[in-house]
Amino acid sequence: MQFSLVRVRDRLLLFPYIFKVFPEVEHELDCWRSRACDIPDAELSKQAKASIAYKRFHCQGGSIYALYSGGKTTVLLPFIVALQTISDYLDNLCDRIEGSGEAGFVALHGAMEAAVDPALPILPWYKNYPHDNDGGYLDDLVNTCHRSLGCLPGYGSIVAETLRLASLYSDLQVYKHLHLSLREERLKSWFDSHGELTGEIEWWEFAAACGSTLGIFALVALCAHQPAVEAGEVEALLDCYFPWLCGLHIMLDYFIDLDEDNEHGDLNFAAYYRTQSAMEEGLMRFLNESLRRANSLSRPAFHRTVIKGLLAMYLSDPKAYSGGRKKIAQRLLRHDGKEAVWLHRVCLNLRKKGTL
Repeated sequence: MQFSLVRVRDRLLLFPYIFKVFPEVEHELDCWRSRACDIPDAELSKQAKASIAYKRFHCQGGSIYALYSGGKTTVLLPFIVALQTISDYLDNLCDRIEGSGEAGFVALHGAMEAAVDPALPILPWYKNYPHDNDGGYLDDLVNTCHRSLGCLPGYGSIVAETLRLASLYSDLQVYKHLHLSLREERLKSWFDSHGELTGEIEWWEFAAACGSTLGIFALVALCAHQPAVEAGEVEALLDCYFPWLCGLHIMLDYFIDLDEDNEHGDLNFAAYYRTQSAMEEGLMRFLNESLRRANSLSRPAFHRTVIKGLLAMYLSDPKAYSGGRKKIAQRLLRHDGKEAVWLHRVCLNLRKKGTL
């Protein structure tokens, strides 16, 4: 009976997610928006504010993990918003400001790794970067993550895995922002160094999976839910999330941005599929593996809801239906029953209201 109640609750996540968590995400972002306005360096302030204004849906999406453990929502949410804000801010700094290179990108992303490992020191993140006076903004984000993690007694049992995912994320961000003449070769060499995955996925699929923060959020949520996390449960979670669910997440992001990225000459991992048919096959493979492996987790309904929520959220963006991709989007939504289609309608409505 208890299991059935948990399963029902996980399938009804949408209601507390929209009506309780979304407003709390906005409150957290308002605080960071205010803090960004106080950054002394005008360019850093501009990028911090832009990352919040244009990428808030990243925090909204990740915040579903705050509901994994009902009693820890107020602990998990500040961590999720702060870590995602670090991710989005650093992405803007690497994308939008010229005058830096690999050494600068590495130093900046040390903050991402430090945020998930309280044992790591606060360092001069802006070393080798053309701007540095952020008034302690990045330090404050890192320290907010530390305060949340300090409330989780069992976090030590998963810190090595969260740090590994954060390190993979950081490596990706460094390599993907290198000069065009270096970027692809470095990404391929990096993939080859992770030989355990080379037979299952392509190098661009690996890179996409490394770009997701969902694996970190899922691990931290698991730790919040049960202080003593067994190694087998961590292994099963990672088996689902990396590279499959994380790869699906970021590939959907690239899928909807194909035309925009092509127009601006920006890197897009979905564009490496040779044909639209191959791209659909790749997305379906990541979707099927994510769903199959989610069934082996202790809360399968929760993770399947996350998967279908990703489809609904990304494919409710009008960009998903341009460039002849409408049929692919529709087939992805209808692939595993009606739930994703229903969630898609909800997301369309939220977009009309400006909530998403």
